[in-house]
Amino acid sequence: MQRLSISWTAFLLLCLTLCSLLTPAVSVKHENFKTCAQSGFCKRNRAYADTAAAQASTWTSPYALQASSIKFSQGLLTGVVTKKAGDETIRLPLTVSFYESGVARVTIDEEKRQKKDIELRHGSKARKERYNEAEKWAIVGGTTLSSGAATKNGEKKGETRVVYGPAGSFEAVIRHEPFGVEFLREGVVEVVFNGKGLMNVEHWRAKVDKPVVEKKEGETEEEQKARESAVVQEGEDEGTWWEESFGGNTDSKPRGPESIALDISFPGYSHVYGLAEHAGPLSLRETRGESNSEDKTKYSEPYRMYNSDVFEYEMDSPMTLYGSIPFLQAKKKDSTVGVFWLNAAETWVDITKTKSFVKQAVDKVLQNPVSLGVTGSMTTDTHWISESGLLDVFVMLGPTPQDVVEKYSELTGYTQLPQMFSIAYHQCRWNYVTDEDVRDVDRKFDKFTIPYDVIWLDIEYTEGKKYFTWDPMTFPDPLGMQKQLDEHERKLVAIIDPHIKNEGNYPIVEELKSKDLAVHNKDDNIYEGWCWPGSSYWIDCFNPKARDWWVGLFKYDRFKGSAKNTWLWNDMNEPSVFNGPETTMPKDNLHAGGWEHRDVHNLNGLTLINATYDALLSRDKEEASVGGVRPFVLTRSFFAGSQRMGAMWTGDNQASWPHLEASVPMILSMGISGFPFAGADVGGFFGNPSKELLTRWYQAGAFYPFFRGHAHIDTRRREPYLAGEPYTGIITQALRLRYSLLPSWYTAFHEAHTTGAPIVRPNYYVHPPDEKGFGMDDQFYVGSTGLLVKPVVKEGQEGQDIYLADKEKYFDYFDFWTYEGPGTVSVAAPLETIPVLMQGGNVFVRRERPRRSSGLMRWDPYTLVVVIGNSGDAEGTLYVDDGEGFDYQQGAYIHRKFSFKSSTGTLMSEDLAAEGSATSKKAKDYLRSMEKVRVEKIVIVNAPEAWKGKMEVEVGTEYLASKSGLTRKVGMEWHGREEGKAAWAVVRDPAVAIGKGWKIDFTA
Repeated sequence: MQRLSISWTAFLLLCLTLCSLLTPAVSVKHENFKTCAQSGFCKRNRAYADTAAAQASTWTSPYALQASSIKFSQGLLTGVVTKKAGDETIRLPLTVSFYESGVARVTIDEEKRQKKDIELRHGSKARKERYNEAEKWAIVGGTTLSSGAATKNGEKKGETRVVYGPAGSFEAVIRHEPFGVEFLREGVVEVVFNGKGLMNVEHWRAKVDKPVVEKKEGETEEEQKARESAVVQEGEDEGTWWEESFGGNTDSKPRGPESIALDISFPGYSHVYGLAEHAGPLSLRETRGESNSEDKTKYSEPYRMYNSDVFEYEMDSPMTLYGSIPFLQAKKKDSTVGVFWLNAAETWVDITKTKSFVKQAVDKVLQNPVSLGVTGSMTTDTHWISESGLLDVFVMLGPTPQDVVEKYSELTGYTQLPQMFSIAYHQCRWNYVTDEDVRDVDRKFDKFTIPYDVIWLDIEYTEGKKYFTWDPMTFPDPLGMQKQLDEHERKLVAIIDPHIKNEGNYPIVEELKSKDLAVHNKDDNIYEGWCWPGSSYWIDCFNPKARDWWVGLFKYDRFKGSAKNTWLWNDMNEPSVFNGPETTMPKDNLHAGGWEHRDVHNLNGLTLINATYDALLSRDKEEASVGGVRPFVLTRSFFAGSQRMGAMWTGDNQASWPHLEASVPMILSMGISGFPFAGADVGGFFGNPSKELLTRWYQAGAFYPFFRGHAHIDTRRREPYLAGEPYTGIITQALRLRYSLLPSWYTAFHEAHTTGAPIVRPNYYVHPPDEKGFGMDDQFYVGSTGLLVKPVVKEGQEGQDIYLADKEKYFDYFDFWTYEGPGTVSVAAPLETIPVLMQGGNVFVRRERPRRSSGLMRWDPYTLVVVIGNSGDAEGTLYVDDGEGFDYQQGAYIHRKFSFKSSTGTLMSEDLAAEGSATSKKAKDYLRSMEKVRVEKIVIVNAPEAWKGKMEVEVGTEYLASKSGLTRKVGMEWHGREEGKAAWAVVRDPAVAIGKGWKIDFTA
């Protein structure tokens, strides 16, 4: 028996050991999150759409614009939309704004709510108006009314036409009854509001109790319930109007039903993108499929936007995630349009597509019924549904993807120009357990010559999860730890979440309570919930006093142990509440100003990082005296406008191949949604990746705009140096590739900061006419470099098929193997190789000296890579500044254009800086500091055969404005073609300054 017991013990230990080596099977807890059928307002509006569809041509929208109410002046049209509700006429004030930018905006409110002429139930202290302050948080520009917009002569009866936009090429046709709007570009209808008649504004109404159905003598309970049901069915189903329960919480709904909905159609458009953030394909799927259907190309649920802490989220799903950007683009050949739905409440969006014959084709058939080749046109219909707030929609008519994204960015703000360190590599895990642990990781990166810039601390660094503290046992010397990091210009990022621990002798929570700076519950008392620290309160960053208080907490003399190289991570800011409905706070909670949480939920994360950003601008008088430093903040939750303040990541992913694969379309979606500073946890947060998966993930991550390795507390340590060879060496090469290309990445960030352009760009964005690439989301271009990347995301895969959209030459980044489009080419991709091609016609910039961190590269020389294409020409740009502060706003930067012209055989550097920008003292000081930073090498890919045997080139430099300096000869090496590889040449040390004008003549 004893031997048997020992055997069983050994067997159990073996099982436990094997289990510990396996990645745990994880999946989202669907029961914690609502479906549309469980969300009353979504269910009601879907039913409304079903009724309209069932009645088809007999269905008429009940909303009408009163012609006598219409006024138009200086780009602004106003009026009143009405609908009948029994004996009452509901009045809905309408505003249609036409902006100088060419953007149009349609806003609908509710007159009774505007006048506060309603009664709240339960003695609620909530605001009576519809929430009208989303603009305050999300919109920062682009709203100058157009003085050139004008009503059009010869209007048809029952409609109002307004001409606006560039050269009057846009037109809005506002239909009076039923109310609707068509937006045209150059006479073609591009966007339609309420074309299917699904507009629905649930107006305020008093609750009328249904008559009690008394039990009749001799009647069974079943018979009584049947009569009760019949009474209910005589009117509308009010089951979710007045209260709604889910997950053990009951929403009191003091204002009753108040949802808004609108159908927005895109005639002729077959692809739509956006609605970030979801774990699905870039081109959004239809959402009216059957739940049990074998057709997996359609979802049965709408896309949901309700920022949530979705633990272990699933792939290919419209389920809500951590952030919401209600911005959507529609794409067809040579045309892109967009709409932005400005509403911060819970929102659902249905997408359906229908095929109809093109009118011109139908006319042709009518003229000649036997003609062939009649083509169909796809129309995409969307149905937007929000729980509360205004109906407030912006329309951008393109016609290019860049036009749409730029107009959206002008409205909501361009992405932050980050500090240089923040676009390098970040090393994180939950948790580095002591300050000595941090020091050890730092030393080991150096020992293995692996570059990194930032190490991160998750919640365990605090004393008992009390933010703005350090655990005295495990982090006794935080300043000494950061001093070691600073020796190699490295940074520390510490997590601080919005929940504040409710514990005695904690000054932070005492101040929060005494100053009344926390979110309140429905009874207007401080709201208490549960999160990492246990019992917690939540700072209310909608409160200006709370924001000011929060800013003060980050001063160096308040947050003891923080240093100038300490930056911030705001997690759990959806907000995540462990014991709340859907893992967040109740919708009837109250924020500053009396707004219900339901009104502002999706804005909550933005308000926190806005306050944190302001806090980090200057944390002492010294930083304030130099104009502040650029903050770095990472956020998990976001809304339109969050891009102005920092970076985001895709949350708690899994160490699995499908999650690696999904990271690419998710990041692309963020880029085209105006928030390009995006990344995914390299290696996967949950579980233990195989060494192959970890290696491939680093190779993909090297091309994420935000590049961070992160892991759960229960996973094995996985710092790159622990992988062992050959994996450590391959990962190191991927990291060094990222660092070498930092000049090009920073230039792409500057372009995003000034134009809104995505940093990593999908095929449809770069090649708008190419219909074959509209649904492509597994490859992308990096900025304007011409670098085309397709990461390996399948286990055991050693080759990659890459689609080339244009008739241009492409060259392998590493060995110059030549490919040519259009079409699909096969590229070898063994484990040590990242499939990266260089598109002909581009010039990009890199730095080739390996360093421990980006800060140590500051004065390193540059290498220019000139990739000559079919035209024989090539061009590209470089943007450089100090990578830290705001001096660039005073002209302290270098912005150059490099152009190679085959007609002259010359490569030139030209100044792109704004005229007169270099006149400030800060600009002059910066340019002086960069005078000795030079170009040390120029590589020419696809070098002309005529250069064969050429040994020298002539270099001419510009020393004074409008004058040329002396020319000199510099050596050149030429290498001929071999086995499918392009010829190439290299000019070593031309000794030209990166910030000066110069010309290199390859024909002299």
